[in-house]
Amino acid sequence: MHRWSPLNERQLALLGRLANGKEPEEPWASGEWRTAYALRDRGLATFKRSGGEVDARVTEAGTFYIQHGHHPDDPAHAGEQRITKQSGAGSTRSVSYADRPVALARRTKAQKLIERLVADRRVTITEPDDATVTEWRRVIDYAKRHNLLPEGKRIESLRMWNHDLQISLVEGPHPNSRRQSLDKAALVHVPTQLRSPHPVVAALRDDEGRLVMPAPLRRRALLLLQGLVAEAVRRGHKVKELDVPGRHRSHAYTHNGRHYPSSYSRREGELGMVVDGFNYTVTIQQESPQVTDPERSKSLLIELGYSRSSRQSRWADRKRWVLEDILGAVLREIETRAVEDAQRKADEGQAKADREIRWRAAMAKAKELAAQEQLAEVLRTQARQWQEAECLNAYCDALERRLEEMPGEEGEAAVASAQRWLAWARRYGQNLDPLTRLPAMPTAREPKSEELAQYLDGWSPHGPEAPRGWGAR
Repeated sequence: MHRWSPLNERQLALLGRLANGKEPEEPWASGEWRTAYALRDRGLATFKRSGGEVDARVTEAGTFYIQHGHHPDDPAHAGEQRITKQSGAGSTRSVSYADRPVALARRTKAQKLIERLVADRRVTITEPDDATVTEWRRVIDYAKRHNLLPEGKRIESLRMWNHDLQISLVEGPHPNSRRQSLDKAALVHVPTQLRSPHPVVAALRDDEGRLVMPAPLRRRALLLLQGLVAEAVRRGHKVKELDVPGRHRSHAYTHNGRHYPSSYSRREGELGMVVDGFNYTVTIQQESPQVTDPERSKSLLIELGYSRSSRQSRWADRKRWVLEDILGAVLREIETRAVEDAQRKADEGQAKADREIRWRAAMAKAKELAAQEQLAEVLRTQARQWQEAECLNAYCDALERRLEEMPGEEGEAAVASAQRWLAWARRYGQNLDPLTRLPAMPTAREPKSEELAQYLDGWSPHGPEAPRGWGAR
């Protein structure tokens, strides 16, 4: 459902009642709330609950829908959308919906994005927050709806493992447009008999623990795999056997002197395909092994492993086609993934190199700041020592004056003791005072990791790929 999808009768009736100020007196039923949420999701109305009361308001877009019979965002009416606004003199003027500030800003942003994608093919937004990701997706949606993309191109967005948002301009229609994808896929020859099969297919054939299904379906599954494998090898790709994971095996054991090997029973059959150094798992199995309908139980399914992009990964027998007709689409999808994975690997390598550069710059700055802090600490220490020495010198001067004022009043022994104390205090103050001799420029030592962390703005002192601390950006 799109934001501009037409309203049904219930939704339109509720929107009209709300526009006329007629809200239900009784508490809203669940069905009315579902209708209300449909209006809210289209941006036609807002709803706020406060206790048992509901504050419902029709938005500007909702008023537009009532007046014109379609959503203002509907691309089919892009040239017709006009919203009436009040002018300063109390009169009205007609303003194009596309000329509203939000629409203008989004169109400008979408046009600039397309220009960058045409020039660079890929745009990366570094570690955006959720609000930024949402705004970029709205910009991408605007570009799609208003036909801003170059002919034969499409936009794909992907949230990377390091939280960057990657926006790419790629060739061809979206992979989910299946009919067009199937029509353009090259046919792959599927043999009618399994003669001289590829070693991987032969291993599946000879392993009774895999492809556990009725014999006719098992034979057909092996023929499909043989056709796919033969074409892949012809194109220069590699095919390899996949071992059954240990978690699917029962443990081997010995009983009464007889050894019982590990066993397993799996409905699917798997093989690995290597294209340009990238590994992909191809699985074939019954689509619905538990159904009782004989026709549905004959349906086979081919599935590729997980893809980080929104690409097709499952193909099954349908009324309009059977798997024998669309193996070319399966193989083309694998090759397309290999191209994208190669580009993604190159992009991730470039991103890693960029992070290395940014980290080294941050480390250099952090080391400089840490060194400055070391010098500042030396300076603060010397200033404290100087202040203490000044205070001690003032005390010694006062003590000396006191001795001069009353030389014999305390007795010779007391005066001699005070003079010895004064002499020691003078020496201690001189040793404490950093200005007794010219202080030298301190040499900063290599800062420790914990000293650098506070200056790294979230980077780790242990490397660009190390986990970041709080405040990382």
